[in-house]
Amino acid sequence: MIKNYVLDTNVLIQSPQALNCFEDNNIILPLAVLEELDSLKNADGERGANVRQVIRCLENLRLKGNLLEGVTLPSDGLLRLELNYKSVEIHPSFTSEKNDDRILRMCLGLKSDGIKPILVTKDIVIRLKAQALDIDSEDFITERVSPETDQYTGRLEVYAADEHFSGLKKKGIPLESLYIQDESGEHQPINLFENQFVTVHSELSNKKTILARVNGSLAVPLKFLDERPFSVKARNAGQRFLQEALMKSADKIPLVIIKGTAGTAKTFYSLAVGLHFMIESKEKPYRRILITRPNTQFDDEIGYLPGSELEKIAPLMRPIIDNLEILVDRDEKQRYENESELRDKVDELFKRGYIAAEAMNFIRGRSITQTYLIIDEAQNLTPRQAKGIITRAGKGTKIIMLGDINQIDHPLLDDRTNGLSYASEKMKGSPLCCQITMLAEECERSELAFDAAVRMGIR
Repeated sequence: MIKNYVLDTNVLIQSPQALNCFEDNNIILPLAVLEELDSLKNADGERGANVRQVIRCLENLRLKGNLLEGVTLPSDGLLRLELNYKSVEIHPSFTSEKNDDRILRMCLGLKSDGIKPILVTKDIVIRLKAQALDIDSEDFITERVSPETDQYTGRLEVYAADEHFSGLKKKGIPLESLYIQDESGEHQPINLFENQFVTVHSELSNKKTILARVNGSLAVPLKFLDERPFSVKARNAGQRFLQEALMKSADKIPLVIIKGTAGTAKTFYSLAVGLHFMIESKEKPYRRILITRPNTQFDDEIGYLPGSELEKIAPLMRPIIDNLEILVDRDEKQRYENESELRDKVDELFKRGYIAAEAMNFIRGRSITQTYLIIDEAQNLTPRQAKGIITRAGKGTKIIMLGDINQIDHPLLDDRTNGLSYASEKMKGSPLCCQITMLAEECERSELAFDAAVRMGIR
């Protein structure tokens, strides 16, 4: 049965390819959406670029036919522009000339003509308004992944017969020798992904464990287990997995995705490994550490702010500076006795070119080579932005995406539609990607941070 989808502007802004995602169904574009696209076509940054892409697509379709009558899409669906229903009666609470209410009025008009519309919008409030008017609505689900509880974590607790442990320590253990236990204690086979981390327990004793990584048909021991990058020692299994992923060369593992609650040392450990390669390592695999964070204001015009680029994005980089202060002075008792000297040590890292910080907008369209690229707060990326960043990786670049999907600030994203979760699910099983989700009990920030993470249900 052919469906009639009415698209809101925010769907096209976030996903310019959305017009090709509705198969052979009808897509109805309200005039209000076209006008909003026109008002945003000169915007800077990701929003403006996406709007211009949509407008170019509409122009190509216009050249093929009359959009008011409908033009066939490559997906065999039909796209048409709707100009009518301005005078349709609507509830008094929805009589403003705001674009949202104009779109809702148009949907009511379609219903009155026997056309059942389905409003597709990223805006939860508009979906609530639609429900109040008995209009079917839904989120744009093409880029939506599994709920958080079902998302890939990159790690698993498994069991093996005791006699396999000596072989695992030397060359690895066949994956078919590993299993999990169900609630009744029965052995169940498992499906493991390439580069997935496993904690292998002896079936005789839970205290006897080995940490390993899936490599082809084997679970192999961790290579960098005893390393202390920039004098940082791993304190738990999650950090040991994290260290393994970060220490792997960019040729072997060019992408690392790290999820987890605050305080689990995601940013801290990523910086420590980066500084190890830049300062301590005899080989210098990277030219620099490049740090960026998405601004939750989707259309932020950072270019209008005064000062240098680093000064403009300084507020976004404050959490990075906090971690660098700890790394450059490991003496907890004396670290903050001389704040000026501490800041000079951090500034020196930037002056010598070991570390650079850039706004996300300035990375778009570049090819980044031989760089240790840290993307902090990646849960605030859209799926399109995440793809854009990952595909910017040139030869010798290692990308580290960090984030907590319970702390999303972007108004149009959630735990299933953000770029971090999207990249995680799409890159699952890739031989070029390692992933690890840190656990709440692996919080090392402070006793309070750990206690709060456990008691307040932050996963």
